[in-house]
Amino acid sequence: MADWGPVVIAVVLFVLLTPGLLFQLPGGGRIVGFGNMQTSFASILVHTIIFFGLLTIFLIAVHVHIYAG
Repeated sequence: MADWGPVVIAVVLFVLLTPGLLFQLPGGGRIVGFGNMQTSFASILVHTIIFFGLLTIFLIAVHVHIYAG
């Protein structure tokens, strides 16, 4: 039986936290930019930290498991 929880959570968070897709922290000249499809090194770093923080919370603290088969 395969545990698909970590895969699903990682893919969803990756899509939602792609810098510039939905939002960007820090955004161009503002704190938050929405849907501008541009990135910077600072925004990539911030989104990476948020991604791994949320992934750790969901996988270790909440114990999300999805079993298939």
